[in-house]
Amino acid sequence: MKDRKLFVIGTGPGDLNHISRRAIELLQASDCVAGYTTYIDLIKDVIKDKKIISTGMTKEVDRVELAIDEALKGNSCSIVSGGDAGIYAMAGLVFEICQKRGIRLIRHGSENNSELSNSTTQDLAFERENCLELEVVPGIPALAAGASLLGAPLTHDFAVISLSDLLTSWEKIEKRISAAAAADFVIVIYNPKSRKRDWQLKRAKELIMAHRDGDTPVGVVTSAMREEQKITISTLKDMDIADVGMQTILFVGNESSIQYLDFMFTPRGYSEKYEI
Repeated sequence: MKDRKLFVIGTGPGDLNHISRRAIELLQASDCVAGYTTYIDLIKDVIKDKKIISTGMTKEVDRVELAIDEALKGNSCSIVSGGDAGIYAMAGLVFEICQKRGIRLIRHGSENNSELSNSTTQDLAFERENCLELEVVPGIPALAAGASLLGAPLTHDFAVISLSDLLTSWEKIEKRISAAAAADFVIVIYNPKSRKRDWQLKRAKELIMAHRDGDTPVGVVTSAMREEQKITISTLKDMDIADVGMQTILFVGNESSIQYLDFMFTPRGYSEKYEI
């Protein structure tokens, strides 16, 4: 029986210096690599001899279906996502589609790979044909890359919210923003603005300002750890006029967050407990 292996890999910011050794190892071992065109281009030097399944935005389902089909044929296949594959990325969709298709998943390297079930020979043959070894490989998420460039804005409790209403209703997003602001979480905002979504960021600012001061520092990081990287620190009252796009992550400070020189950090509370 051919190996049927599917790897879901987070490639981090995209720079090879920030991709895990395990991710590179599995990419090089794969027969096929599937991913959004931009993320494929970022790792082209690692996968130049592979079969490529590359599609544009909003084609995620097609991409995952094709990758699963390749793996079921016996070709080891890697699905790549920028950042971490489990944070606003492809890992969840892989599980969702496998569940709907009734594909049996076994952890890659599991000792139980040879014992699928106590089914009849015919059923067992079907299970083997419809079974994949799966491994999800973590990557540096955009929030971690951006936070490191700003300094230490996430040292205390934080919430992460995407302003994209493509898959989540705006009503639900508003509730989450208000709840996080009321609870004084540092708020990390993904997908703050796009060509078709130009008003949501202003509304998010209004919701957050109902609970915190307009001078609260807001870190703005675009294309973290890539050639076009840009880092600035603004304020909550000016957050909606900052230069942002789909590659931007915003870090809205809590009531304790501080801008120090060109950096931003959120104290954990050590000075209240110890002499510093």
